[in-house]
Amino acid sequence: MSVWAPAGRSARYLTPRFLQFTQLIVSPLIRKASSIEAIEKRNHLFSLEKKRQQESVGRIEKIEVRYLGTPKDVTMFMNKDISTPFDCARHLSLNLVQRSALALIDGSIVWDMQRPLTHSCSLELLNFMINDPTKVNTAFWRTCSFALGATAAKAFKNNFEVKLHSFPTPDVRSGSFVYDVELCSLSDWEPSQQDLKVLSGEFIRLTQSDTPIERLSVSRDLAQLMFEDNEHKSRQIPDIAQKNEGQVTLYRAGNHIDISKGPMIGNLNLIGRVTIAAIHKLSGILDDKNLTLHRFQGVALPVGIIINHMAYNILEERAKKMNPAKSPFEPFYSEVDDSQSYNQAIA
Repeated sequence: MSVWAPAGRSARYLTPRFLQFTQLIVSPLIRKASSIEAIEKRNHLFSLEKKRQQESVGRIEKIEVRYLGTPKDVTMFMNKDISTPFDCARHLSLNLVQRSALALIDGSIVWDMQRPLTHSCSLELLNFMINDPTKVNTAFWRTCSFALGATAAKAFKNNFEVKLHSFPTPDVRSGSFVYDVELCSLSDWEPSQQDLKVLSGEFIRLTQSDTPIERLSVSRDLAQLMFEDNEHKSRQIPDIAQKNEGQVTLYRAGNHIDISKGPMIGNLNLIGRVTIAAIHKLSGILDDKNLTLHRFQGVALPVGIIINHMAYNILEERAKKMNPAKSPFEPFYSEVDDSQSYNQAIA
């Protein structure tokens, strides 16, 4: 029996004997090409669909946006389905551009900073120092999970195949943000403290970049095409689309794209001090297959929030404990968002 060589190589047959001796050389190359191509394809499709949606706006209409806040209330005329809360902030002050993490529309609707406005409305720009930061902290926690997935996908340098599974609804009472990851061929990996430090360094490098977080709603079919390389995401998409009128919400930061209902904070540089505190193994049966996932757990502070070393150590120790969010092997349940314990921890 023989098999074809990977695409891009000479059209020759590789015998099982040859593959046996070249497995450690060929397999990483195949995985690397596959991973890079999947990321490039996903980003290409994301950009094409974003451009298509922008071009479908047609005749530009003006909407009235009443900004409420410091330094003073202002009424602006912006472009419907084009202008975002971030664009509004740029018309107001550099301070608002740098501090604003989330927007509030008409006093109750939480809105992404990079999401186009669809109607005339009132607008508030939320930061981490407001009197009730619950909505901002929830978006912050969700964004940290998103960035944790990006870190896990990037950190192994394509030497090993990494398949992101999912992350739970933010629950700051748990003490850590989470992402469940399948590390193919590394199911028995037990990370050392040095491994965690290296991963934390990757996370920090990600947050030190000025990287806005884009939001895009796409059809079920397009989402399936974008994530066809990941069976976990592919399996989740139909249920997500069914609950959202056939649409799937995606977020992109740099070249990392993931599925989330959102909202998220406007830029990765709003994440300050951060630690990947622990990685726990989860095992079970999924789709009649034995599977091992690694639960990555971290803790972070928003940029500008400073606490002493001892207090942060307490947060790190808490984040090391196994996060109580149910694993993908257990029946789905809806988790409760709550920022009270997080607020108390940083007070």
